[in-house]
Amino acid sequence: MILLFVKRDFTSVYKQTILGPLWHFIQPLFSSFIFSFAFAFIAKLSTQDVPPVLFYLSGIVPWSYFADCTNRTSGTFTSNAAIFSKVYFPRLTVPLSVIISNLIKFCIQFILFAGIYLFYYLQGNRSFEANLYLLLTPLLILIMAVFGLGIGLIVSALTIRYRDLSNLVGFGVQLLMYLSSVIFPISMWHEISLKHPKVLWIIYANPMTSIIEAFRFGFLGAGYLDGYQLLYSSLTSFSILIFGLIIFKRVERTFIDTV
Repeated sequence: MILLFVKRDFTSVYKQTILGPLWHFIQPLFSSFIFSFAFAFIAKLSTQDVPPVLFYLSGIVPWSYFADCTNRTSGTFTSNAAIFSKVYFPRLTVPLSVIISNLIKFCIQFILFAGIYLFYYLQGNRSFEANLYLLLTPLLILIMAVFGLGIGLIVSALTIRYRDLSNLVGFGVQLLMYLSSVIFPISMWHEISLKHPKVLWIIYANPMTSIIEAFRFGFLGAGYLDGYQLLYSSLTSFSILIFGLIIFKRVERTFIDTV
């Protein structure tokens, strides 16, 4: 059942499109160029000696996975009400299929990141260097999947009664991106915290901050890798998932009467 939904999700997104899966490459690459131009070239923000396109791409690729998991699982009940009302099957298979189909997208975008990485490396650019911490990547993917799934389950359960939440999810995810180190390096947040100490607390309260930093540190040697912050992200993500599963299970019994 999960594999069938994965196939449906993957084909339906690019059905009747000209470029098809190439959008997996175009979207993050275009965003990286825009961020490089706006923040590195015009605003002169530091990218920690890493080529701007590579720096921003190292944040966009993992962030896109989390954002897609959150946005798409948050509409589980409302988007699949027609199917749920006709036949019974474990409802959790739908959000799980979203996590897997987005993982395929992540792998495709990771290939793009690796290609840009090799491009700069073969040109003799040694301002960045991978290290053994890149082996943490599977763990980081798991934490992102758990975090995104947990938030998505909570929102999907609440949107049955409060439809306005579906309009706020995209805005909330976008806000979280700016309150992380995807665009602004963590060193900049440390500088801001000298005048505004509470800012750094807000940034680190976002579980995605330490995940992005760990990913960037493992592949580029830039940023900060804090084991305690990574542990916080793990515990927070799994706690949110457990809470989301509890709410999801309660709602799935009676949601059809509300929808």
